[in-house]
Amino acid sequence: MTDFLMLAFIFLVAGVIAVPIASRLGLGSVLGYLIAGILISPVLALVGVDVITIQHFAEFGVVMMLFLVGLELEPKLLWAMRARLIGLGGGQVVLTTLAVMAVAMVLGQVWSVALAIGLVMALSSTAIVLQTLNEKGLMKSDGGQSSFSVLLTQDIAVIPMLAFIPLLAISTLGDVPADMVSNGETAQIEAPADPHGESHGTDDHSHEGDHGASMSLVDGLGPWQTALVTIGAVAAVVLGGSFLTSPIFRFVAGANLRELFTAKALMMVIGIALLMSLVGLSPALGTFVAGVVLANSEYRHELESDIDPFKGLLLGLFFMTVGAGVDFGLLQENLVAIVGMTIGLIAIKAGVLWILAIVFKIHGADRWLFALGLAQAGEFGFVLLSFTVASNVIPGAVADQLLLIIALSTLLTPLLFILYDRVIVPRFATLETRETDTIDEANNIIIAGHGRMGVVISRMLTGAGHSATVIDYSSKQIDFLAQFGFKAFYGDATRPDLLHSAGIENAKVLVVAIDQK
Repeated sequence: MTDFLMLAFIFLVAGVIAVPIASRLGLGSVLGYLIAGILISPVLALVGVDVITIQHFAEFGVVMMLFLVGLELEPKLLWAMRARLIGLGGGQVVLTTLAVMAVAMVLGQVWSVALAIGLVMALSSTAIVLQTLNEKGLMKSDGGQSSFSVLLTQDIAVIPMLAFIPLLAISTLGDVPADMVSNGETAQIEAPADPHGESHGTDDHSHEGDHGASMSLVDGLGPWQTALVTIGAVAAVVLGGSFLTSPIFRFVAGANLRELFTAKALMMVIGIALLMSLVGLSPALGTFVAGVVLANSEYRHELESDIDPFKGLLLGLFFMTVGAGVDFGLLQENLVAIVGMTIGLIAIKAGVLWILAIVFKIHGADRWLFALGLAQAGEFGFVLLSFTVASNVIPGAVADQLLLIIALSTLLTPLLFILYDRVIVPRFATLETRETDTIDEANNIIIAGHGRMGVVISRMLTGAGHSATVIDYSSKQIDFLAQFGFKAFYGDATRPDLLHSAGIENAKVLVVAIDQK
């Protein structure tokens, strides 16, 4: 008990001190958590804490985050995103994998190892990117929505990656270059070592695999049987979310105890994640599907309020474990190579994303947000990397360096967002390609913002026989509305001069429907 309390106290103190300081310096909460993890790393090593185990537990924060993201998406909206999910997200995964694979082969890796490295590095950090976009109010922008499409595709792509990677072991085992072998030993594949001294070799993975097999619903089944069980599990999530949620909520409400509502919300998320794990699917993907199913539920806001505090704490813990997991000894021994490869990875991913942004007509500052925001490796990379080592695809010596590259790229991500905020955004603010529209009408009602809420209000007013002057800062939204005969004016409704031109001094009602203002 004392050990647990000491560990919890260390993490809480680090977060409570570092995050407010980082936020006041304009660095953001994510970088604050990462710095806190780095600072407490020596203390954790001194008390013998296994950071990797804590990180696996904290990854449940990502699962909760995707459940909450799913709650914000209606199924029809997800279907409307299919072009970007397939084209933008699929293109990013494929092109990044091939680009990283080519570089790895140039650096001397065999094709199978290079391909596995490409798959691992193609993923970006869902936790860091979505957390930062929400904090900065950029989630609704074109760059934010495009980033979300790519992140969602990546999370889905993890499933076929897990199925494909073991097939690479056949080639890898017979053709491991001599320079991969650490200290002149034979080409024995080992799992990445814990930077704090804990070994996670193949014996441990084998033991975990045997233990996990007893808890698997698909162990020993044929391909078709596995597929049927998997489809059944997904169907159970969809049907359960559609038909069982309301009875469960009513039953719990009968006790009239607030804590039971919280327990019920956690029960749902943990149960779905457990079911997905038992059939070999991503828990994050399963909870996301459940969130989408419940997006139209009358209990959506109740679920959000119950789960959000746990999500925030676990994500903060996850970021701190990433910072604490940096192996500074290995980094010092290979400083130039690892830093160079980290910067090279960010450059490759940003280049691929930039090209895709041009193809999919993402313009201005949104293009930079899209390219810089997703240029890092992701937390699922840690999972895939451990899986590749356990599957005898990537040697342990290579995996240790790749772990550092992933960790460093995530550490640099908040700095890339700072670059976007302080350099890119001011530049494009002065180079706005579209002039503010001249408002040639004066109504008693002005609507600032015509997103989802603004549209609802506008329709209600129109149905009641009222006319409103609509102002929106999204040129794409203005053009979209024009296709359906709706008149709206382009401009920043936070500017007093624009409001005066819209007749604010004579208006009776001003509706503010702008995100994060």
